[in-house]
Amino acid sequence: MKFLLITFVGVHLLSLNSGKAVYKKDTLQRTFQEIKEEISHYGDVAKAIIDLAVYGKAQNRSYERLALLVDTIGPRLSGSKSLEKAIQIMYQNLVEDGLENVHLEPVKIPHWERGEESAVMLEPRMHKMAILGLGSSIGTPPEGITAEVLVVNSFDELQRRAPEARGKIVVYNQPYINYSRTVEYRARGAVEAAKVGALASLIRSVASFSIYSPHTGIQEYQDGVPKIPTACITVEDAEMMSRMVSRGTRIVIQLKMGAKNYADADSFNTVAEIIGSKYPEQVVLVSGHLDSWDVGQGAMDDGGGAFISWEALSLIRDLGLRPKRTLRLVLWTAEEQGGVGAFQYYQSHKANISNYSLVMESDEGTFLPSGLQFTGSEKARAIMKEVMSLLQPINVTQVFSDGEGTDINFWIQAGVPGASLLDNLDKYFSFHHSHGDTMTVMDPKQMNVAAAVWAVVSYVVADMEEMLPRS
Repeated sequence: MKFLLITFVGVHLLSLNSGKAVYKKDTLQRTFQEIKEEISHYGDVAKAIIDLAVYGKAQNRSYERLALLVDTIGPRLSGSKSLEKAIQIMYQNLVEDGLENVHLEPVKIPHWERGEESAVMLEPRMHKMAILGLGSSIGTPPEGITAEVLVVNSFDELQRRAPEARGKIVVYNQPYINYSRTVEYRARGAVEAAKVGALASLIRSVASFSIYSPHTGIQEYQDGVPKIPTACITVEDAEMMSRMVSRGTRIVIQLKMGAKNYADADSFNTVAEIIGSKYPEQVVLVSGHLDSWDVGQGAMDDGGGAFISWEALSLIRDLGLRPKRTLRLVLWTAEEQGGVGAFQYYQSHKANISNYSLVMESDEGTFLPSGLQFTGSEKARAIMKEVMSLLQPINVTQVFSDGEGTDINFWIQAGVPGASLLDNLDKYFSFHHSHGDTMTVMDPKQMNVAAAVWAVVSYVVADMEEMLPRS
């Protein structure tokens, strides 16, 4: 489909009941001061949402709902029976909650299983290491791979020492800088090691803190490069081996991995709505992903984000509110494999992209939020700052840059304003993709506040007379 791009100076984008986005000249008369005044009139509604979520009968509801699911189902790996069972349970939950247009949208998703796995240091001493195979990794031969180790601290060091890597297991001991920079070692570590002839790669877990905890995640092979087994190890073991080789000690490891990749599996994105009263074809999307890795309970990543997104619609429904635009909840599938379910949703719905006012995703924890990350035009950012001012009663008013999320980035890159919840990332990456991602990490009071933020923002943006202006 070809798109015709027309630029109008000083004219806002507004969708009418025809279902098509058009530019309407009378919006020229609408000043920012008028928009600011419109938003200020939502103070009582915002307070009602906050009171219900934080202090009223709905307090702790998102926490209790989440605990019931993850205690019953456990982790929800892409392609697993537990994920599909969780999807069916959530479908029924949303129907019983009285939400509208509840349905499942079919998608194909990757199916990988880790199998049995182990790593044992044989020289200079016996030491059984804690590991977690990385998503999509191949397995080792049944007898495993036994080889000497080459420890490097960076990709640059690996290139400098490339002649030493052939026939060895490459161990990466890269320092944790931040997640976005350090995760490159998890994603590309196997490929870069394979390029220089390594037999396998072991990667220091991408974590801000460790109590001997390996952290898994997706990795990517590259066409034309041999596939080698790859797993993450603990920060402690990576640092120990780095110290040992710096003294000239020879290290030998036996690695066994039973990982297997299977044909793509059938799955679903789970959708529910509160249909808009005036512009039902226009959408504010709130979301989190229902899948997780196969360790822990997937409570924090991203059970919390999925359940505060459900809670946002529940709070609005409980108060008898119906915004002018449709509020659409999407619980994504196979986010951990690279936003697979979300990409297929985008492909199916992008023809209506002009009707999406805002896309929201919570996927970085539901601890006490410090504010909202936002990506959009300067005019839209100014409006979002006014919307966030409504959250003064719970002291969550800041608007930061770089709103993003694996599942909503397709829309943001196409020009749709996007928002994500920002909270304590150091805490988040301490438990991220590990056995420690359980309900013990979650705090019901903090989830209440996160849900209130999510509900106020989504409702006000959905109910304002105009869509958020784009660039």
